[in-house]
Amino acid sequence: MPLLTLVLAALIQGITEFLPVSSSGHLILLPALTGMDDQGQVIDVAVHVGTLFAVILYFWADVRIALGGLLRLMRGKIDTKGAFLALCLILATIPVVIVGLILKLTGVDMMLRSMTVIGWTMIIFGIVLYWADQIGKTDRTADQWSLKHAVEMGIWQAVSLIPGTSRSGITITAARRLGYKREDAAKLSMLMSIPTIIAAGSLAGFQVVSSGDTQAFKDIAIAIVLSFVAALFALALMMRLLKSVSFTPYVLYRIALGALLLWIAYT
Repeated sequence: MPLLTLVLAALIQGITEFLPVSSSGHLILLPALTGMDDQGQVIDVAVHVGTLFAVILYFWADVRIALGGLLRLMRGKIDTKGAFLALCLILATIPVVIVGLILKLTGVDMMLRSMTVIGWTMIIFGIVLYWADQIGKTDRTADQWSLKHAVEMGIWQAVSLIPGTSRSGITITAARRLGYKREDAAKLSMLMSIPTIIAAGSLAGFQVVSSGDTQAFKDIAIAIVLSFVAALFALALMMRLLKSVSFTPYVLYRIALGALLLWIAYT
């Protein structure tokens, strides 16, 4: 695969993964708007893995607590903060895994990779994000995450499998509707991305190993490293901006981009 394609895919993913503007939607648009060959879902997942490493590094304190709690959870104990956090993350991941497998096995996932779908989801879920951000209270923190809220946010996360929806956007929308502060909504969204990307990355990795394509391994390695660097920078910047900026600028961007894509698609 051309190096330019890998670089663009990695930068797009790294910069947009943590913004509620749909990184997957932008990756699908890359070949559609540039005329380049489609980088494919394997590279899409590879750049997601790069952002996964960035999330783990940035939120390492929480990740370490969850990993320690996972060991206790496997022994049937939910008596620590870490075990409870691990349980919440597992429950939040189940819906997206189930729906993702259904879409994959039926081939619907490929059918949804279109400019028209992305245009509409950009606009619709951008408006939903604005609505949730405006009506949502700001009296809950990430430490108050409950099993019920984890399940609800997990169900919303499954909707993000529709290209253009934005995994971070839809989970932040759910958290804001439930009353979590903006920074805490973003934090929960990022933590939820860890098991989700691990599941998707494992499936893509199995496909690559089965194919025996050694060149694919090189492309994947390049994509992971580049997206990791871009993601780490973008994540740090976004978390800092959320202390003083609402989600309205992202909503306006989504609506503008969605309108442009629909105009191109229908004309």
